Amino acid sequence: MKADNNYGRIKTDETLRETVCHGSDEYPFKYYKEDIWLFDFHCIDWHWHSEVEFVFIENGTAEFLVGSGRHVLTAGTGIFINSQVIHRFEASESVIIPNIVFSPSLLSPEESLIYRKYIQPLLDSSMECLILSPEISWQNDVLNDLLSVFNVQEKEDLCELKTAELLLKIWSSVYENVNISERVPSSKASAHTQAQLQIMMQYIHKNYREHITLENIAQTVSLSKSSALNIFSKYLHISPVSYLVNYRLKRSAKLLASTDGSIYSIARDTGFENVGYFCRKFKKLFGVTPGEYRKTEK
Repeated sequence: MKADNNYGRIKTDETLRETVCHGSDEYPFKYYKEDIWLFDFHCIDWHWHSEVEFVFIENGTAEFLVGSGRHVLTAGTGIFINSQVIHRFEASESVIIPNIVFSPSLLSPEESLIYRKYIQPLLDSSMECLILSPEISWQNDVLNDLLSVFNVQEKEDLCELKTAELLLKIWSSVYENVNISERVPSSKASAHTQAQLQIMMQYIHKNYREHITLENIAQTVSLSKSSALNIFSKYLHISPVSYLVNYRLKRSAKLLASTDGSIYSIARDTGFENVGYFCRKFKKLFGVTPGEYRKTEK
């Protein structure tokens, strides 16, 4: 969920799939220690990946929007994010989040009995995420093992071996304590819905400069307007039109910081027909006027 080795923005393709490689083919594991506050707009924006992810909140409080849920997590807690689940992290202060992203195949080869019996069922379940609380005994053990994983990354001796051992222990704890039976059908439905969401967002990203209506967005996946509204509300907690406006505003912010175009021309180039409306919306989202934003960024 990273922007290479530097803070900034998440790198994704048109479906919001993250394009950064976490580890290597030989060792598909990566450890990060980041501050949400230092990312663009103080958030790690919407993205998803085939790898699973464990996050620990070292300090502060942050909002984690994962799949169809919204969770406020505080220092000492953690979260597991399942494979291919779209997510976004927001903060209103400095929030340090050491985290690991790894392919489940690191635990066992995909064609193995262990993978089929203990790993695939969890990946295929409808569990989008799991909140880890120190107040629940087995979850506290997982959090402590997670901290041990972080500590191992600072050492060279047997780092990969010890990491794999701890990850297997963590996975075993989750598998033994979470009820994942009879959840595959709803999981498949969720995957289909998320695919529809990604297609609609892709349409917005490609055509945001043009006049777009809710009907246009819904038609990209042959849905009714109300169904499109429901999907955006469930997964992004925002309407399709509001998502479009916010995307236009973020594109305009980049142009304000990187070009010398007039505020009027930038508003028009990003799909706003009324510059007054653009300025009001911009200030509401960023807390400053477009002109003030440009001065700060330059």
